[in-house]
Amino acid sequence: MIVVLFRILILVSIALLIYTWVQYYRNPQRKLRLAKESKEFYFVDEANNSKKNLQFVYKGCLFEGEKYLGTTEDSFEVVNINITVNDSLELRGLTRDDLYFLENEILLRYPYAKITWKHPINKLLLTTLE
Repeated sequence: MIVVLFRILILVSIALLIYTWVQYYRNPQRKLRLAKESKEFYFVDEANNSKKNLQFVYKGCLFEGEKYLGTTEDSFEVVNINITVNDSLELRGLTRDDLYFLENEILLRYPYAKITWKHPINKLLLTTLE
């Protein structure tokens, strides 16, 4: 009887370890961190949850966007997204074309959204080419 209980306990612990490993591997925050370290583009968002901010990494810079719900002609959609960066030093090396690329990626997911870049990102977009 004790041997059967011990075997069941071992099976339950193995199942728990596998479940924990899968949850760790699928964690979007872990994938975001890995993309930041490898300077790749990665986008984390819950499209069905307008209260949850979106996060994305591009060229090692972590951006966060606040979504605001509004009305369009037919339905309620995300109509405004304010994008900020936590560490402005991470912006080093980003160009205006990079920001246009990011805007296009966001507009693919939220076609009705007006994107507002917050300080200091907006300074790059406001400067004129000479």
